Amino acid sequence: MGLLSDPNRRRALINLLTRLNAPICVLCYFAGVCWFMGLAFEPFTLRTYMSENAMGSTMVEERFPSGERALATGREFAAHKKKVGGMPVDWLVKTMQARGLEVFTQSFSRTLPFPDEDKERYIVKGTNVYGILRAPRAARTEALVLSAPCSPGDNNNQAVGLLLGLAHYFRGQIFWAKDIIFLVNEHDLIGMQAWLESYHHTNTTGMDWSPLQGRGGSIQAALSLELSSDVITSLDIVLEGLNGQLPNLDLANLFYAFCQKIGVLCTIQGRLQRNDWDSVSGYSHAVQTMMLMVMKQASGRPWGDHGLFLRYHIEAASIKGINSFRQYKTDITTVGRLLEGMFRKLNNLLERLHQSYFFYLMPSLSHFVSIGYYMPAFGLLAVILLLRALDLWVQFVSPPAVTADGVGDVEQQSSPGALSVLTPLVISHLTGAALYILPTRFQEIAVEHFPVSETEAVVLTAIAVYTAGLALPHNTHRLLSGEGTEQGWRVLKLVAVLYLAILLGCTALINFSLGFILALTLVPVAAFVTPHVPKTLSAVVLVILSPACTLLLSVFFFQELQEMPVSFQDGWLMYLSVISQGILDHHLYGSLVYPLIALMVYPCWLLFWNILFWK
Repeated sequence: MGLLSDPNRRRALINLLTRLNAPICVLCYFAGVCWFMGLAFEPFTLRTYMSENAMGSTMVEERFPSGERALATGREFAAHKKKVGGMPVDWLVKTMQARGLEVFTQSFSRTLPFPDEDKERYIVKGTNVYGILRAPRAARTEALVLSAPCSPGDNNNQAVGLLLGLAHYFRGQIFWAKDIIFLVNEHDLIGMQAWLESYHHTNTTGMDWSPLQGRGGSIQAALSLELSSDVITSLDIVLEGLNGQLPNLDLANLFYAFCQKIGVLCTIQGRLQRNDWDSVSGYSHAVQTMMLMVMKQASGRPWGDHGLFLRYHIEAASIKGINSFRQYKTDITTVGRLLEGMFRKLNNLLERLHQSYFFYLMPSLSHFVSIGYYMPAFGLLAVILLLRALDLWVQFVSPPAVTADGVGDVEQQSSPGALSVLTPLVISHLTGAALYILPTRFQEIAVEHFPVSETEAVVLTAIAVYTAGLALPHNTHRLLSGEGTEQGWRVLKLVAVLYLAILLGCTALINFSLGFILALTLVPVAAFVTPHVPKTLSAVVLVILSPACTLLLSVFFFQELQEMPVSFQDGWLMYLSVISQGILDHHLYGSLVYPLIALMVYPCWLLFWNILFWK
């Protein structure tokens, strides 16, 4: 504190930071990237452990015996689903009632803002069926949920069969202290959204649904089951939810503990765990696993039905059966015992899961990176913005240079007009507002005048507005105030740098992965752009580091991480699909990534684009 309170020492420190500003910024950038890449190195990570005392031991005797009967039920469900061409509501109601559950149905409908061409739907109507097993030994104020989506075709029939088998088995147990809700939802996430909104008496997405006739207690935890094969070689846990939310780490720890106990092969991101962490291939495997989690979390979309529970502070995860590691095999009975053990442990909870981490990354199921370990990587990138802001501020408040005749350089230090700074800010944000509003509002006009579908019209309109924005704010500082001043671009860049620092900081606190990816691309832009750098080369670099190109490169990088590389043409089609899905996720489930990019990140990038062409 003495260093900062002494004016002379403070001035000396500021002079040092401004003189070495560029080298320090470069050093901080590479240090932040190296720090992040080092997080996957096993000695730098923490081993997973159970924080909740009620779930600290897996000494539960699992006795679920009816795996073959569950498969037979799944085949019967598939036959009825094929017969009626969708959810066999009547058969499910009768089957659940025969197992002693209180059975209820819920109808819902949703008109999409534009057709979802991936799943070929525009108006979605369906029915959810759920049965409640009332707790025989408690006041029925709390509940657990086991769900299985009714997917089209032959997908997930085995999961519904196992769900009904567990319902029949749980009905004969007397130790349940919480209601257990067995839910079969139609139309995947849309059906789950309708059920959760009705259960919690909210309607945030404008969906039409009928009120629930039966309710359980306050939901403490939920598991979503996805099995699409009679042969299961491993179980994969999916944690990423809406807007990058993650469940309490104890839920993943519980899954891993029971997999170790029962002897089930378990994966995360579809990848097996390796023990050769000290080898290059072992470290590379851990980095790729962690980067897959980062990419999925940054997308902001729910990667399973569990992702919508997290919005209501319900700890949830999806468990998917994988049939790819041929040397292993797990039968349905073993999967049922694993789920039985997890539900019995969750049944012991006296309060919500809260003692473990909510912010973490996982290079493997046995190790995790806590928020205290990965935030310094983002902090090293964010400090670059503060250093550049300090440098700009010092240049702005420094006294004018004195010429040989003793006269100050008035032209160099002339104060910029307010309009020269406010005009780019306003126009850039109006462009962002147009990017957010116009694609869905103008789809009908685009379809009438161009030979495109509604979905293509939305995506192409978004791309057109984005591209037009590169020209619209160009030299906007001269729109009302004539030529720009030298001090004018410095003030605008100071505002833009501080704006970006606040924006990235808030984003990283909510969704670290999204904030870190944006910082990797936007911080170099904010650091080097001035009107005095080579225009053509700098413009190319700025476009490559823009939000749209970052998304395009992320599509190819994600496919490489999944070991499914694609050609440029296929990657471009996936890129267009990702844009349409991002807009749909915002309108259907409330994903915040699209409005964040359109209303804040893109206008902020346009400010730096305007600075590059300042005259």
